[in-house]
Amino acid sequence: MDCAESYHPKHYCGLFGIYGHPNAAELTYYGLYALQHRGQESAGITASDGVDLRTYKGMGLVGQVFDKSVLRSLPGHLALGHVRYSTTGSSNIKNAQPLVADCACGQIAIGHNGNLTNASRLRAELESQGSIFQTTTDSEIILHLLARPNDQSRVQTLEAVMRRIQGAYSLLIMGEDEMIGIRDPFGFRPLVLGKLKTRVAEDGVDGMAYVLASETCALDLIHAEFVRDIEPGEIVLINKHGIHSVNPWAETQQPHAFCIFEYIYFARPDSDIYNKNVAQVRINLGRQLAKETPVAADLVIPVPDSGNWAAMGFAEQAGIPYGNAFVRNHYIGRTFLQPSQLIRDFGVRVKLNLIDEMVTGKRVVVIDDSIVRGTTARSRVTTLREAGAKEVHMRVSCPPHKWPCAYGIDFPTRKELMAANNSLEQIRDYIGADSLGYLTLEGMIAATGIPANEFCTACYTGVYPSPIDSQMDKFIMEQQRARYRRSVSDLVQPDAQRRLL
Repeated sequence: MDCAESYHPKHYCGLFGIYGHPNAAELTYYGLYALQHRGQESAGITASDGVDLRTYKGMGLVGQVFDKSVLRSLPGHLALGHVRYSTTGSSNIKNAQPLVADCACGQIAIGHNGNLTNASRLRAELESQGSIFQTTTDSEIILHLLARPNDQSRVQTLEAVMRRIQGAYSLLIMGEDEMIGIRDPFGFRPLVLGKLKTRVAEDGVDGMAYVLASETCALDLIHAEFVRDIEPGEIVLINKHGIHSVNPWAETQQPHAFCIFEYIYFARPDSDIYNKNVAQVRINLGRQLAKETPVAADLVIPVPDSGNWAAMGFAEQAGIPYGNAFVRNHYIGRTFLQPSQLIRDFGVRVKLNLIDEMVTGKRVVVIDDSIVRGTTARSRVTTLREAGAKEVHMRVSCPPHKWPCAYGIDFPTRKELMAANNSLEQIRDYIGADSLGYLTLEGMIAATGIPANEFCTACYTGVYPSPIDSQMDKFIMEQQRARYRRSVSDLVQPDAQRRLL
């Protein structure tokens, strides 16, 4: 483990697109700011004036990548933005999105949130047919499939691509004068539609810009009005003719599989998902946790920031005072991923510091959203004991994680997941807590107020809703390329040896 940032599951990506606004790139910049929590490795914006696509992207946070001069170089009334955490492919500028191509059907930019589970097979197939890949991300596969010449309509092409790819994907696709939003038939990843009034036109009629974003918090920041969620399997096309929507899966009995971890950890608390406020759901999780795992204590404290709301719910239900004893340093970015050994040793305290006076002599309940490897939980329990806590009880606002995610969350392999290989008592003893309690699967789902058959819970149950034929390894593309290079080297080497003789 490199530092405290590595102990939690990683965010995947954030999408923001706008059509019909004269300051499209600037609004996209602010939209990405709101979605920064979804990806902190790279950021990019592609904008169009109706004729040409212009792209700027870089490694780092949104505020580090863009400034006023960069945004001025991206004119146009439509723009597509992306913040990335790598779930397939390394973290480098080559894999930063949007990905852009100039092909027979025009210029295309694409932003992808999710993970394709048949990526290695599709890439091998495309390469055997002559496709040349510039990146090692699965998102480029979608770009290649879209760019292939055919005599189909735009919607028919999009539907055909959706039937080829498997796994999780919310997509934004941009042409010279069109924005397209797509959500996979299972609905793994969120995608919402909003609208925003532009300045009054010459005829006195208000113009209307349309927005597609990963979360509603991005709409709030630019004062856009939430319209609705993009439905699983839906294709939304936005152009000068307005909005056109089709859903090839609408008449089928396709099950839904929305990632429940959005409510637990990933989404911002001020976002609404499925018409449910995320903060309120987390409060409900905490209340249910208190009902299922009661404990006598003097203080409930959260692990900030993802544990804050569940801790409020727990304290309220249990009738125990709530306190913010852990103070988070919010200024640790992704540049902290490879610190010195000295910082690595003190990684947890660099991110979170404890107010000793709040816990000394008290029985403390610590609320966290998950225990992955157990290393962080152990460090926090140790810190509390060193501060003089009389008892330390750990409570987790979701069930034990026992299976890796195939759909875009960078969970460790199963052998590294603490709960996959240890009993509750063994985990409790490892982290050094006086007691340990997890929320049940049934309790977690009940707290959302949404039927169980709407969710993917594979990381808890091992039941994967969508087929998986790629290895669950974010570096699968690099490994595939390395194997190809070795095979070529093995073929060439005997000839080279004969020439030397």
